[in-house]
Amino acid sequence: MGLEFDKDKPIYQQLIERLSGDIIRGVRKPGDKLPSVREYAIEVGVNANTVQRVYREMEAMELTETRRGQGSFITENEARLDKLRASKKTDLVKSFIANVEAYGFSKAEIVELVRREIQ
Repeated sequence: MGLEFDKDKPIYQQLIERLSGDIIRGVRKPGDKLPSVREYAIEVGVNANTVQRVYREMEAMELTETRRGQGSFITENEARLDKLRASKKTDLVKSFIANVEAYGFSKAEIVELVRREIQ
């Protein structure tokens, strides 16, 4: 099948964001096994080396862990997962503010808009 990728951003980064989003949304839960490198490469339509890099990067970020002979698993470190969630939330808010400010709206207008939309 495969996914459609943004040509302006490295595929491995997009896959890390996709998997991280799955973790944040609870689609992939702490302790869940990730598909094998080959399985995931076929699922998303990329080279296995790209998926291998994704898994290595996620392990370096302490979001996954490799268990010898068993594969890669989502970390069960709740503090690390809370940090991921908080970081993503902050990034999304900063991006939103920057995008709205680019159109000339003030911070006060942004706050009022958000307040209104939440209610």
